[in-house]
Amino acid sequence: MLYAKSTPAEKRRAFRARLASGELLRFPGAFNPLSARLIERKGFDGVYISGAVLSADLGLPDIGLTTLTEVAGRAQQIARMTELPALVDADTGFGEPMNVARTIQTLEDAGLAGAHIEDQVNPKRCGHLDGKTVVDEATALKRIRAAVDARRDPDFLVMARTDIRATAQGDAGLTAAVDRARALVDAGADAIFPEAMRTLAEFAAVRAAVDVPILANMTEFGKSELFSVQQLADVGVNLVIWPVSMLRIAMGATERALDTLNAEGHLTGKLDEMQHRAELYELVDYEGYTQFDTSVFNFEVER
Repeated sequence: MLYAKSTPAEKRRAFRARLASGELLRFPGAFNPLSARLIERKGFDGVYISGAVLSADLGLPDIGLTTLTEVAGRAQQIARMTELPALVDADTGFGEPMNVARTIQTLEDAGLAGAHIEDQVNPKRCGHLDGKTVVDEATALKRIRAAVDARRDPDFLVMARTDIRATAQGDAGLTAAVDRARALVDAGADAIFPEAMRTLAEFAAVRAAVDVPILANMTEFGKSELFSVQQLADVGVNLVIWPVSMLRIAMGATERALDTLNAEGHLTGKLDEMQHRAELYELVDYEGYTQFDTSVFNFEVER
């Protein structure tokens, strides 16, 4: 009832232990707290909270318009609703290195299991769009050092994301990504998120270059092929996210339902596509709340 029984510290420790096992962990993107609970119910390993989704939820493009307060608040709402660890997209850290430090402590307090900080110039762009610009290596490393120095719980995962692959063509882009990944690990990053890798061989190259976990972003309509979990596991990937997929599916279904409502004036033909009331009540533990309420108010005042 209410929120997760596990504390944020417990979730972080469990997440670190599983990550250290070398298995591939699956983190679908949650677009709200209820979807996070469904992700847990379906047996996934964790919940991803995408900056693009948080922006879209506010009707904004993913270009760095959201604030730390908005991201931390929504991320807390999502993270506390599930026993799973939640990894959040912290963009460029919301400012200079001192701001990055504050970001990490704020996200710790919000109950997240980890966050990734990227090396794009602020304001950033969606990771799979053209025209991205990254900061110089010294600036990127300062962000990660600030994040690592600021955290108070050593189990809070500081992941470094690099977007440098897309700034050059062919082998030059991959070489730049590998070199920056190594430097970010040397600066203290616990894991690496190489954005916009195009092939399994590119993921394998990053895997061979660093001795920390790496993440694969399987976002639709982007630069990367949509590889299967098994394909990614075979090249040594440790985490895979589908950041916007659930939102895209939900919005697609909503658009089709609205079209049907316009065309037919009712949604009778869509009932089999809907989550049933009983399923929703079970997911939100309606019965548990009712029993609690009854147990609290099962007395009478003596007269």
